[in-house]
Amino acid sequence: MQIPEAARMSRTVLDAQQQVIIGKEQVLQHLLLGLYSGGNILIEDLPGLAKTLTARLIAQVTGLDFKRIQFTPDLLPGDITGGLIYNQKRGEFEFRPGPLFTNLVLADEVNRAPPKTQAALLEVMQERQVTVEGTAYPVARPFAVLATQNPIELEGTYPLPEAQLDRFIMRVRVGYPSLEEERQILHRRGIRQQERVDLEAVLTAETLLAIQATVEQVHASEAVEAYIVSLTAATRQHAHVQIGASPRGSLALYQLARAHAMLQERDFVLPDDVKIMAPAALAHRILLKPELWVRGIQAEQVVRDILERTPIPKVEA
Repeated sequence: MQIPEAARMSRTVLDAQQQVIIGKEQVLQHLLLGLYSGGNILIEDLPGLAKTLTARLIAQVTGLDFKRIQFTPDLLPGDITGGLIYNQKRGEFEFRPGPLFTNLVLADEVNRAPPKTQAALLEVMQERQVTVEGTAYPVARPFAVLATQNPIELEGTYPLPEAQLDRFIMRVRVGYPSLEEERQILHRRGIRQQERVDLEAVLTAETLLAIQATVEQVHASEAVEAYIVSLTAATRQHAHVQIGASPRGSLALYQLARAHAMLQERDFVLPDDVKIMAPAALAHRILLKPELWVRGIQAEQVVRDILERTPIPKVEA
């Protein structure tokens, strides 16, 4: 697939979603770029901001098989991975796949499940396979985990450890709508005369794989590569940071910047692509010093400070 065609189809996907999700074009774009980059996405924000709805609409417009797992304190690893079931007719054990065997998995309120169940996601998020009793079972392609969590609710939750946060290619925060956008939400709800919203598929799983391959055609110059590395390295040296982003953060930013360039119908990456994607790619990989929580400083602010301080390279088209 050529880059202009992939960009055109992407705009059609975004237009379809914006029929329902009002005023969140950048959020929807980031989520789509996360899928194009072949990564897993963490959607973190307060209740009632359409996190689950957004994930379901993405599955509908991209034509992907979709399963939702409601994470709860009593959820066991086998409940999501599947397990061996004894077949009495055959007299042998056979593998029965769990809900992870699909294209797009919504891990809803992922921080409500105990660490053992959260850890069951690690292998499939990185290796795209599930291992049960020593046998590896590959999941479908394309595959992605969209996880949601509420950042302020602490009772009955198990915060994701840094190692697991690092497996998400980006973290997206939805945010409150403006007053006019919220009025539009009410207006469109009245027109629909029902709560549920369904959208027609614009892409297919095969088309999404083709677009992912198209992203690989986008070129990043040595200057852009050095810029990405300098941003990631700066997170390890910033005065507010206890632990900075790992090289996996550089790879995530590199891939997301290429996907953003493709969306702009370019076959090369500009520093602006990197700057736009940096907060989503790096902020959740940063562990701030404890005293900064009292002052209300967030990791996104640190990334923006690093972007302002880091020299921007000159890149020729």
